[in-house]
Amino acid sequence: MAKTVTSTLAGVLNDDVPAIAVSFADGSTREDVDRATADGLDVAELRIDRYDSYDLDHVVETVRGFVQFPTIATIRTKDEGGDWTGSDADRLELFRSVLPHVHGVDVELSSVGILSTVIGEAHSRGKVVIVSSHNFDATPAKPDLVRTATDAKRLGADYVKLAAFVRSPEDLRTLASFTLEHAHLGLIVIGMGDHGSASRVFFPALGSKLTYAHTGRWVVPGQLDYHRTFEALRSFYPEFDQRKIEELGLL
Repeated sequence: MAKTVTSTLAGVLNDDVPAIAVSFADGSTREDVDRATADGLDVAELRIDRYDSYDLDHVVETVRGFVQFPTIATIRTKDEGGDWTGSDADRLELFRSVLPHVHGVDVELSSVGILSTVIGEAHSRGKVVIVSSHNFDATPAKPDLVRTATDAKRLGADYVKLAAFVRSPEDLRTLASFTLEHAHLGLIVIGMGDHGSASRVFFPALGSKLTYAHTGRWVVPGQLDYHRTFEALRSFYPEFDQRKIEELGLL
């Protein structure tokens, strides 16, 4: 039987052991949560922008169903690949409603209307702040990646998530070089697209703090399924393998 997850998001992200996050939309059942626990999931990203209803009571009740996991509340805007098309005021109200019930938030660098408020209120509650930026067209040049990361840190990010579409091995090397050279900033770096899939297994070795996987349907192109990612990390990272042996009683 799997152990109950008791670690915090800060603990997971501060560790040198790779960790896997899975995004959950609305409609997750008790069985889904129990299965994720049994499978040794490290982090649950709660994609509130993909919930069927934005009623505050419904959102809070759904979020609280993941209490045993380190959790990230994400309300991703349409411009950055999400489903949120509502107002900044409504999105801020949702962030405020879930802050007491999650370990951290993910808010886009481009969300200038609410960014500083979300960061300030999250920090006032001792929550982790991930400031993210997504480019679904291309991999930016390294100086642009550095500029984005330093801007996010200057504004108060604890961690910076950069996701970029990878169209060639050269793009992947650009992301890899950036990650290796600037890991001290607290980076989560994701390569999207078929050429970017390798980033989801090997970038943790370069200092990326979290990788993302799916269960059933990929969220972005190039995302690997959870079990494939899990077994790859067990193969390439002895510390991850040992942790899962201890947590789950694996052979």
